[in-house]
Amino acid sequence: MSNGTFHHYFVPDGDYEDNDDPEKCQMLFKMMDERKCGLDEDQDAVIRDDFTIIKRQIEDSARVLEGIGKSISYDLDGEDSYGKYLRRETAQIGEAFTNSEKSLLELEVKFKQSQESELKEEHRLSDDFLNMIVHTRDVLKETLDISLGLKDKHELLSLIIRSHGTRLSRLKNEYMKF
Repeated sequence: MSNGTFHHYFVPDGDYEDNDDPEKCQMLFKMMDERKCGLDEDQDAVIRDDFTIIKRQIEDSARVLEGIGKSISYDLDGEDSYGKYLRRETAQIGEAFTNSEKSLLELEVKFKQSQESELKEEHRLSDDFLNMIVHTRDVLKETLDISLGLKDKHELLSLIIRSHGTRLSRLKNEYMKF
């Protein structure tokens, strides 16, 4: 934790929100270094390495932040703010739902029309079938009537032929005797 100067304070539990008072943080621990301040070459190298590591971490953090900024700008899809982006997305979603509702209504109307046409087709087929049955019955009745008439004529012809045969036999017998 930092108070904006070069003085850095240790926050023991890692919760910066509750411990934002630097004086409170200072009271939490005592720092004592019994070693004498002797700058050896080893310590200079360690400090230099630490600064190099910190510099690399800062550069990495800068790249990560830049990447996050780019991904946010891509996510916003050219809008200035997230609110405008959400309004545009909401409008597009609303429009899509409206269009899908219209499509569903059209499909429902077409489905009803299809059912009605199928019913009309069934009634037409049933009417055609009944008409064919009535016509077949009438033709069969007419055929039976004709058949009965032919049977009567057949019997009449048989009687006529028998009577002619009898007559011819009698004439033959009468005229052949002489």
